[in-house]
Amino acid sequence: MLHLSFPPLLALVLSASLGAALPVDQVKKSCSLSKYQFLVPHELKAVQKMKEQFEEIMLLSDRKCNTRLFHRKWKIAELSVPDRVMLVEAELDLATTVLELPATPTFTEARQKPLAFLTQAREDLRVCMAMESPSHQPSGKLRHWLQKLQTAKETETTACLEASAILHLFQMLNDLRCAALRHQCT
Repeated sequence: MLHLSFPPLLALVLSASLGAALPVDQVKKSCSLSKYQFLVPHELKAVQKMKEQFEEIMLLSDRKCNTRLFHRKWKIAELSVPDRVMLVEAELDLATTVLELPATPTFTEARQKPLAFLTQAREDLRVCMAMESPSHQPSGKLRHWLQKLQTAKETETTACLEASAILHLFQMLNDLRCAALRHQCT
């Protein structure tokens, strides 16, 4: 039987009751993006499989898209770390939005793992931005790109946004890796 004296017992009871009284949101989460520095092979395979399946679907359709959203004249390495995180969060927000759209049953199945992975990465990025740079204002380069993204969301068809996001998933994953490095990246 465990015997505790009054002060340690009181401390134990108080810490348990105070811990239960505080909402989970108020517990400080750590900001660690290190798990995205080296992506797990099965995650990459799932993304590759989904992308290939999407490309097959596109061959059967006659989509004509003009969006050049992911063609940038600058490299992510030129951005500050908070800008990198903000960029990747916006990219992943677009990707998760289009992957949540209704699709054929086989494509719905193929995108489940990538969607879960990308959603988790986006949430991790949001936590980091909220913790480390809550009042960060994007640089001119990033602000221009974010405006371009917003314009594309308003003017491009859903099918074109979907195609652009899915076909550039590996660029997004590279951008995620670069944001996670927090140092110079290529």
